Amino acid sequence: MMSELSRLHLTWDKPSPDLPSSMIAKYASTNPTNRAAANGFHVYEREVRFFQEVDTRTTMRTPKWYFAKLEPDNYLILMEDLGDYRIGSQALGATLADTELAIDQLARLHAPFWEKVEGLDWVPHIQGSYHADGLIMMANNGWDPMVRAFGEHVPESVRAGRDVVLAAIPAMQKQMNTGPITLVHGDFRMDNLLFGQKPGQDPIVILDWQGPLKAKGIVDVGVLLGQNSLTEVRRANERALIQRYVDQLKAHGMRYDYATAWEDYLDALLYQWCYCATITGSLDGGNPKSVAWMSQCAARQSAATVDHDLYSRLPRFS
Repeated sequence: MMSELSRLHLTWDKPSPDLPSSMIAKYASTNPTNRAAANGFHVYEREVRFFQEVDTRTTMRTPKWYFAKLEPDNYLILMEDLGDYRIGSQALGATLADTELAIDQLARLHAPFWEKVEGLDWVPHIQGSYHADGLIMMANNGWDPMVRAFGEHVPESVRAGRDVVLAAIPAMQKQMNTGPITLVHGDFRMDNLLFGQKPGQDPIVILDWQGPLKAKGIVDVGVLLGQNSLTEVRRANERALIQRYVDQLKAHGMRYDYATAWEDYLDALLYQWCYCATITGSLDGGNPKSVAWMSQCAARQSAATVDHDLYSRLPRFS
């Protein structure tokens, strides 16, 4: 939604097996609404600098990149063509197997930066930053359009919490900005994940580095489970998946006890209304595919809210 993609087919003066026959070009959106939002959130700068400065510091599987350059109102990244991989779909939802692969990758991203975010001055904090202020504004502007567009997926009990939820966003951002702080993806949706299908392919590749943040790592987990995993998958496996995240962090040398992780996860789920209202109510979906995944974002977020009685946590943020 923030960018556009083209596949480039290449010929070489001196062919070699090591040279790609195609690559993907990623550049700024031509949709003026989405491009304005992208510039406001510095997403083009954040993606270019992720590849230039951060990519080598994590063992998370990301696309191989060949070129990355930022200009004042545009950018260009050339990266490997992963067209043979299966594209994740938030509209269809993540299976248990997909979710487990994704959880493991999140631990690979979060562990190297666990309480070690020094030097990442260009990465905004989830609270007290232009990113935080922009989300507060867009969530407030987006809630009513979200309900108008996707009201069939947002029950009355959820709609009734509108004013209290929106008023609590700054306090929830503050909570998500307390330790342990790490580098988070910031938009860990299924459509940003690719899954290997053939021998020799990696099981999963993580795309779209336009929204990295400094925050609790559980924020990424909340987006994955609360808005992307199939609701029945989340309900049946939620606690085991949080334990898996804790165990994977431990395997990478980080300590995060399960009880704390679970409480942080519930807070992260509640906070995701900020993200849900922003995405579904403030951006131009522009096509049926976007409308499909936006509707599931609202539906799954509503289901998680009801399942966990998340609004009962709101007095903590008043």
